[in-house]
Amino acid sequence: MRNAIEKFFKLQELNTNIHTEVIAGITTFMAMAYIIFVNPSMISQTGMDFQSAMMATCISAAIATIMMGLYANYPIALAPGMGENAFFTYYVCLTLGISWQVALGAVFIEGILFIILTLTNLRQAIIEAIPACIRYGTACGIGLLIAFIGLIDAGLIVSHPATLVTLGDVTSPPTILAVLGLIITGILLIKNIRGAILWGILVTAAVGIPFGIVKYQGFMSLPPSMMPTFLQMDIGGALNWGLLSVIFIFLFMDIFDTVGTLAGVGELGGFMKQGKLPRAGKAMLSDAVGTCVGAACGTPTVTSYIESAAGISSGGRSGLASVITGLAFLAALFFSPLVKMIGGGYQVVGGALLRPITAPALIIVGSMMLHSITKIDWKDYSDSIPAFLVIIVMPLTFSIATGIAVGFISYSALKLFTGQGKKVSWLVYLLSALFIFRFLYLKSL
Repeated sequence: MRNAIEKFFKLQELNTNIHTEVIAGITTFMAMAYIIFVNPSMISQTGMDFQSAMMATCISAAIATIMMGLYANYPIALAPGMGENAFFTYYVCLTLGISWQVALGAVFIEGILFIILTLTNLRQAIIEAIPACIRYGTACGIGLLIAFIGLIDAGLIVSHPATLVTLGDVTSPPTILAVLGLIITGILLIKNIRGAILWGILVTAAVGIPFGIVKYQGFMSLPPSMMPTFLQMDIGGALNWGLLSVIFIFLFMDIFDTVGTLAGVGELGGFMKQGKLPRAGKAMLSDAVGTCVGAACGTPTVTSYIESAAGISSGGRSGLASVITGLAFLAALFFSPLVKMIGGGYQVVGGALLRPITAPALIIVGSMMLHSITKIDWKDYSDSIPAFLVIIVMPLTFSIATGIAVGFISYSALKLFTGQGKKVSWLVYLLSALFIFRFLYLKSL
């Protein structure tokens, strides 16, 4: 059995082993387990049943992630996307007044379009068309975004009416725990302890329990029913000219969040070969199928997660890590109190929801993703300026897609107006034009 697993996932070829992949898969799950509770709490505002939405979140994430592992052999996990679920909830349903059933129908149609685009290899062509400087900038930008999220989850960074952000209350118990977890995880990494990030998460959780920061809420529970949302999508209602723009935005967000994540974690894991991601088509098809499965189960767009970088940083190099992550999502259906204690770990402080257990891991993983910054040619301003814009825009707009858009537009403009236009692929110009249209169109909504 062991030999069969090693052969199927090509572990020796990828210079990894079963133990490392298991640790990586669990680490990725821990880093993104918050979505199990955050996604249903958000989309349930549309009238969807919370418990059913939680089931849909776990099952769709499990199916898509396991498919990524078995079919594409990458340690990349998938789940309902933050950003996509906010657009689904606050704009499509609550602002436009569209029912969640019809909105799910629009997501399903977007997923079908996604599959068609993937089968025509267009999405793979998009990945391969990304200029090297944008690709390196994307990896760094995602790293800063992950670290920024971690700092917010730790309570170290909070909003401020004058400066937008400022230092949080460093005397707050959850923040102190997060800082302690950051130091513990850092020490474990420096000491080359195998599975350092996962151990850091577990130790931080253990330290938080006696101080009441992490509250024990039980160990096991029976999974709820998914029937209130299962196959409730209204595809017929979504086949309306008036919803074409909604479907387009869902598709646009899905494509470029996925492309950005694949490019970013591809750089981190060393998966890129001569600027190309092998098996990119399989990876993107897993993502597209995940969106359709999610809509059928009862959740908006399923997409590749930047938190996969946590597992990759722990040594994950094969799809076995994704299979472990997917199985963990299924197990979470029976251990939801335990998962909520570690992955959720919410502590209300001044109206903010903090996640001090997983925050240290995100901060450290973010720092690891910045190594690509040395690959950027900073002396060539037509490369370095677009790369810098990608790096800075991603965390400040909380959007991978927006960062890539700004990078493409600035890259095309600088190359074109400095006599280097012929060096740029026609696809880059086309995508830049689409990005400009996206910005203009969204402003008119």
